Amino acid sequence: MSAVDLNEYMADSQGRLVHRDNVKEIDKIRDGLVRSIAIEARTHRNMMAKFKDVAMSEIDAFVEMSASDYGVSLGGRKGNLNLFSYDGRQKIQVQVAEYVVPDERLNAAKALIDKLLNSWTQGSRSEVKTIINDAFAVDKEGKFNLQRILGLRRLEINDPDWKKAMDAISDSLQVIGSKRYMRVYERVGNQDKWQPISLDFAAL
Repeated sequence: MSAVDLNEYMADSQGRLVHRDNVKEIDKIRDGLVRSIAIEARTHRNMMAKFKDVAMSEIDAFVEMSASDYGVSLGGRKGNLNLFSYDGRQKIQVQVAEYVVPDERLNAAKALIDKLLNSWTQGSRSEVKTIINDAFAVDKEGKFNLQRILGLRRLEINDPDWKKAMDAISDSLQVIGSKRYMRVYERVGNQDKWQPISLDFAAL
């Protein structure tokens, strides 16, 4: 029994092998087009990732050199900063975003708030109850919307248990990592407004 030459077959979306003679020519052309563009996109993505790494390293080296004028060694990664060209027409902005997640103390906060909701009368506080229940709702993946929960701390509720619950929310927040972002801006023509030099393919 002769071996099957897989080059004579194409796999469909369900993983089934279809002989090339049985695949429409337009489907072959579409397949080739998509694969070619995907390969180019992956190449440019890798180039952009390399550019970011090099640019960040150069920025860090410059900031360290600038600090050395004052006898200071910053060491490690730098925080948020803005760098401007001499004529003020280009700007590089580096920002650090921290990944914050709540630990088990968030459950304690929810228990305290539930106790308060049960003790409060219906009516005048119904709007607050709706806001709180919405804040602690989870998405399809079972995750909390942290921004909504943190928004509860802006509510002016003078109750010792409420304040204790807000403290539990604050104490539950743990920084588990961070990521640095670099954005490049320029002024176009005589405009004072900064225009981003987009490195987002979808924004081009």
